[in-house]
Amino acid sequence: MATIQRFEDLEIWQEARRLFNQIKDIIIETKLKNDFKLKDQIKGASGSVMDNIAEGFERDGNLEFRQFLSIAKGSAGETRSQLYRIFDSDYISEDKLKILVNEYEQLSKRIAAFISYLNKKDFKGNKFK
Repeated sequence: MATIQRFEDLEIWQEARRLFNQIKDIIIETKLKNDFKLKDQIKGASGSVMDNIAEGFERDGNLEFRQFLSIAKGSAGETRSQLYRIFDSDYISEDKLKILVNEYEQLSKRIAAFISYLNKKDFKGNKFK
């Protein structure tokens, strides 16, 4: 595995960004844009996934990175819950709901696998050198 130099190189960050953009498109293309509280909540939660991956990476510490990955995973779950609210409010179809819920579940699994991988590493991070 190649050494990752920037958070933008992480596949989980790239996937989180792709999913954020799908949420953003739903906001733009549906009446969700007028449901200000729910719109802001899902936009914040979906953005938090990618932001916490980035922030954890930039902390230069394995322990902190794992903590921020855990927060990102939690935000992915929060986004999934909000997708059900968006579906129940008739902003998206059941097919769209199923696709996005599945994609967020897969992202959560990938984040969990990455946390598990980091748990097995002795590297503490640059800040501890």
